[in-house]
Parts: sequence; structure tokens; C-alpha cells
Amino acid sequence: MSYLYLTILFPLIGFILLAAGRDKLSENIAAIIGVGSVGLSALFALIAGLEFVNSGSTAVVQHLWTWFSVGTLAPEVSLHLDGLSLLMTGMITGVGFLIHIFASWYMRGEDGYARFFSYFNLFVASMLVLVLGDNLALLFLGWEGVGLCSYLLIGFYYSNPDNGWAAIKAFTVTRVGDVFLLIALFLLYQQFGTLHTATIVANAHLVLAGNHSLAIWTALMLFLGAAGKSAQIPLQTWLADAMAGPTPVSALIHAATMVTAGVYLTCRTHTVFEMAPEVMQFISVTGAITLLVAGFAALVQTDIKRILAYSTMSQLGYMFMAVGAEAYQAGLFHMLAHAFFKALLFLSSGAVILACHHEQNIFKMGGLWKKIPFVFACFVVGGGALAAIPFLTVGFFSKDAILGEVYAHGMLANLPLYNSLYWVGVAGAFLTSIYTFRLIWVVFFGEEKTHAHEIKGVTYWGPLSILLVLSTGVGALLKAPVEKLLTSARIPAFEVPENVEVLVKGAEHTAVGVALVGLVIGVVLFAFAYGAVKAFAQTSLVAGIAHIWRNAFGFDALYNLVFVQPYLLIAKILGRDPIDSLWLVLPALVKGGNSFTSSRQTGSLREYASSMSLGIVVLLMILIVVQVVGK
Repeated sequence: MSYLYLTILFPLIGFILLAAGRDKLSENIAAIIGVGSVGLSALFALIAGLEFVNSGSTAVVQHLWTWFSVGTLAPEVSLHLDGLSLLMTGMITGVGFLIHIFASWYMRGEDGYARFFSYFNLFVASMLVLVLGDNLALLFLGWEGVGLCSYLLIGFYYSNPDNGWAAIKAFTVTRVGDVFLLIALFLLYQQFGTLHTATIVANAHLVLAGNHSLAIWTALMLFLGAAGKSAQIPLQTWLADAMAGPTPVSALIHAATMVTAGVYLTCRTHTVFEMAPEVMQFISVTGAITLLVAGFAALVQTDIKRILAYSTMSQLGYMFMAVGAEAYQAGLFHMLAHAFFKALLFLSSGAVILACHHEQNIFKMGGLWKKIPFVFACFVVGGGALAAIPFLTVGFFSKDAILGEVYAHGMLANLPLYNSLYWVGVAGAFLTSIYTFRLIWVVFFGEEKTHAHEIKGVTYWGPLSILLVLSTGVGALLKAPVEKLLTSARIPAFEVPENVEVLVKGAEHTAVGVALVGLVIGVVLFAFAYGAVKAFAQTSLVAGIAHIWRNAFGFDALYNLVFVQPYLLIAKILGRDPIDSLWLVLPALVKGGNSFTSSRQTGSLREYASSMSLGIVVLLMILIVVQVVGK
């Protein structure tokens, strides 16, 4: 296990070489370095994983050096490999490697080819630091690293100012969450005297038991930090605009790296959250609201990538709803399943965009199933997994487990709130089926509106083929090994007693049934009654509702009114430096006094005599007043 650090070192070396070479490197050399470094990282992650399993799944810590030492705070640069970090490492390097291969095809001919892969490599290295670091200080370093890389990649096409603004927005909104996370780290260090993750997790029930309010604030700050990275309300506005970057960037952010960081953090520090049941409920409620808002937003989008972006936000809502119900293993397996089918969908959308000459409006496509049948098959499988088609797709085995365990938690803990959240999750599944079918039908069926050219190449269909297989029911074969890994990492499994197991199965079957009903309604609406749907959508009431949904319920406008405009007003005022202007009052008074006294120097004896007489009168009056007051 001494070479665990190589999983981070290879993509980091790739970043350095690509950043140093930049435009001097040919596309082939840049692709070899960029893809090869992540491939080597995936290989050593696999070797480390095999050794970990063969050694009995005992956690391993590899100390490299002491980062810094300030008083009693001396965080180490040490890597911690257990079942959870192995799951995350495998997902990051495995899915990330496939995305890198696809990107080597997708980005051909683009300016800044080597620069793109340098950012891509740094992104993977930063995410690996985040999940392998054995202390929260090192986790925060990786956390900030993925934030930086998201800014660089979202704004990759920087010649378009809109892309630059999208990058700034993503960076700024996630920084808000990072401030909350930093506050949480201060609170944890104050209470535990260390940022060592394993120590905090093991002793949370002892240290935080005596101060419930502090436990609530610490857990809340941790979750708000996670919400920023994982685009949960109220810090979700950056995610859809992140589609400004190249499509492989969207795949990497949404499937294998940045947005999963929040889910990882909450599961890694689950004992801290369990000391604050109110925050656990808040997490589930936030996830439920987010999945519902994102579902409505996805239903009316016209940009193929924005539809998938809102679907990511929705699926993350399911994961957090699971975390809040203590269904950690179900949430983490759905995270892995989501990495498979969301990478498949985003990369497939990239193929569609290239085939349609960089067109992203789904209503300018149509009839593509004949032109690119393999991509159509990928969309059908990926969309089926997103909608959790029973037994055939991996999404069925992950999402419905979440809904069943949320329902069971409500029964076992006697918390009606979770029963309500279960129905919100069912409603979200209903919406998912409708907007997924809408996406596939509009893009691949009907009249061809944009001529699509043929696309080919092993670096295009190879990654898609692997992700397609993993997104089917075959991917569900990983569920048992994943549960075993998570159990070895002391991530609790949700135990369903026999007396409620039948009810839980009924809840899962209900969710499946409602999702299938949504699929049927989608077929009826878009395949057979599309003309009526378009006419209905043009009515004033429906058009107004659709406008609200399309803008994700107006959070951007609200934040612009509440935060942006007041900030700009304050900046405008401070731009004139009011403090400096205040100090100018003194010289202005002196100057004014000088002007007044100078104007009195007229040379007229009559005026001087009058002034002296007036002065004497004033002095006499002052003396009289003083004497009267003194008596």
C-alpha cells in the first residue's frame, strides 16, 4: 500500500507537464499525458483496492509529511484508505478515466487542447486529495482545489463573456458554502482539539453530547458547506449555468467529482450529524425540496445539457434525503449508480451536440435515432436508469432503496415528516419519468430539423459502451460489494425489521408504479398528443408557470435583488471613498475660515472701528452672563 500516493501523484504530474507545455504540445502528446496519467491513477487505485480487500478490509493510513505546525494544530499530509474512500477513489479514477478518453475525442481541434487536459488532471488530483485525506484540513485543501478547477473549466471558453460570468457565479456561490465549512472546522477543532477525521467520528457522541446547541451549529455548518458543493437549495443556482463549459467538463463535475463531495462529507462525518437530529431532518427536507424544484425546472428546459444538469440536482436531492434518514449506504450506492448513468447521458449528449454541429436546443434536433443509433441506445439506457426502470437499469436498485428506507425511517422513528418526504420523492420520480421521455422523444424522434453527420472513433464509442453496460442491471451486481466496503468503513447499514419489511416493499413498489405511470403519461403527451401539449403550453397561465419553472423558481432574480444589487450599491458608495472624503472636511473648514477672514481685510478704518466696537459689546455681554451664572 506504499504506492497509494501515486493515485494522486500521476494526475498531478500530468497537470504540471501539460501546464508547462501548453501550446507547445501536439494534441496527440497532450492526450497521451492527460488520459494516460488518469489511467495510471485508476490502475494503482485498482491495485490498492485489491490489496485492501485481500488484507481483510482494514483501514490503512499512509503518512507522507507534516503539512504545518502551529501550536497544537499540526495536520499531516496523510492518506487514509478504508471502504468509503476506496469507493470514492474507484469512482473518481474509473469514471474519470472514461470521461478523459471521451474528451480526447470530443475536444479535437479546439484551441487550448493541452490547457483543457491540464485542468482536467488537476481536477481529478484535487478530488482524490479530498477523499483520501485523513484529516479535515487536507480535505479542505482538495475541496478548494475542485472549486478552483470548476472555475477554470466552466470558463474554458473565456472569449465569450457569458461563460466567464458563469464561471464566476459557480466560484462565488460555492465559496459561500466553503465559508460555512470553514466555520464548521473551527468549531470542530475547538471541541475536539484536532481535525483528524477518524478521531472526530469516533468521539463525536462523547464530545458533543454535553452541548446540544453547539452540536446543532456544527452539523448545520457542515451541511451548508456540503450543500454548496452539491448544489442543494439555497446554494443550487450555479449548477445549471455550469453547462457553459465543454460537455466532458459537465460529465466530470456531475458524475464523478465535485457534486459528490458534499454527499461524501456528510457520510464521512455522519456521527456528528447524528448528534443533531434536527439537522438530520433539515437535510432530508432540503433534499426533498431540491429534487422537486429541479424536477419541475427540468420539465420545461430546452437546452439538452441544462435538462441533465437539473436532473443531477434532483438525484443529489435523493442522496441527501437518504443521508438525513440515516440511509447512508443507500445514498452512497445511488451516488455510484448516478455516476455511471449520468456520465453516460452527458457524454451521449456531447456526441449529439457534435453530430448536430454544436446545436444544444432539443427542439432544433429530431429524428436522430436513424443517424446515430448507438447514441440513441445510450440515451435509452441512461434515461431508463435515471427514471429507475425496474430490473433493467441500475437506477432501479439504488433510487427505490432510498425511498423505501426513508419510508421505513419515518415508521420506525415515529416521524410523520419522513412519510411526507417519501411522497415528495415519489412525486420527483414521476416528474423524472416525464422529462426523461420528453428529452429522448424530442431529440431522437419526429422530423429532422438539423442535419446530423456521422460520428465515429473508438475513443468515442469505447467509454460509452462501458458506461452503458454499468448503467443496466449489470451495475446492480456492485451493490453487495459496495455494502460490504461501507460496512467495513463503519458506515451504518439501514436495518429494516421483519415486521415492517412488507410495508417497505410496498412503498418501493408504489414508487416504481408511480414512475411507470409517469412514463406512460410522457408517452401519451409527447408521442401521441404533442400538438395539444404545445397549444396548452401557449396559454397565458401555463406559459407563466413554465417561465417560473424554466428559471428554477426565480432564485437568481431573488439573489440579485437581495444580495447583488445592495452589494453593487455599497461598492458604488465605497468607490468614492467616503472615509477619505470625511477627512477633507477639516481642510475645507480651514479654507473657508481663511476665505472669510481674508474678505474682512478691506483697509477701511470705519469697518475696523465697527468690528472692534461689536467685539467689545460681545465680550461685555459674555462677562455679564458669566457673572450672573456664577451668582
